[in-house]
Amino acid sequence: MIAKRRYGLPMVLTLHTSHFLRLARKPAWKPVLRRIIRAADWLLAASEEIRDVALGLYPHPRAEALTNGVDTELFRPVEPALPPRAGVHRIIVPRRLFQKNGVEYLIRAIPLVQRELPVEAVLVGDGPERSRLEALARELGVADRVRFLGARPNTEMPALLASAEVAVFPSLLEATSVAALEAMSCQVPVAASRVGGLPQIVDETVGTLFEPADPESLAVALVALLVRPDLNAAGEAGRRRVVAHWSGERLARRHVEIYQGLLGGGR
Repeated sequence: MIAKRRYGLPMVLTLHTSHFLRLARKPAWKPVLRRIIRAADWLLAASEEIRDVALGLYPHPRAEALTNGVDTELFRPVEPALPPRAGVHRIIVPRRLFQKNGVEYLIRAIPLVQRELPVEAVLVGDGPERSRLEALARELGVADRVRFLGARPNTEMPALLASAEVAVFPSLLEATSVAALEAMSCQVPVAASRVGGLPQIVDETVGTLFEPADPESLAVALVALLVRPDLNAAGEAGRRRVVAHWSGERLARRHVEIYQGLLGGGR
């Protein structure tokens, strides 16, 4: 904002992550955020929900929801890293173990899924909830069905994602999940909670949605997805959708268009 005033430069503001949504609910932060949004020449948001919350603070005339992009060359179908487990459906949960990511409800859903289908959940990610979640899995009698792999580098994720039939995102709060887009880019169908920006990217064509913080809804949706005869086709549709709408290349191209427009077509 200082540079804009001093040098007359246009300012592009991007609002992203669920932290903005939290701050926007706090009375003390509202005037601060309103001032920043009003100062922008162009307003970008990582999801439609974030854009709409921003417009509730200030009706910006140039507001656009532009979802974060994915490296579709890195995240593509590859050989699985984990060998299959005979007679068992494997799901993967690429989530950091924080309360907002709702992994607790996935673990609570596993016994319900087990009544219908043999299943194994592979959790990739770490965080302060890990010890509590491990204890919960033991308490529910599903410790042998929930594998905690801890944090893994991005370069290992495509092969880990390829090791599962479905990727699950049980978030309680989410802007737009890049991890969900990465799974789709790897041609893995996605089951996600109906919160934040997830319904913008996931539907029955590429996976399924379920109610947040609801193990029964999660279990019903997951079982229905796992037995779908067109499960592979859903994965292929997800890959096509990400390449068409959420590749890093497309994201960069749109930013260049916005910058050139603000600069009057100049360099």
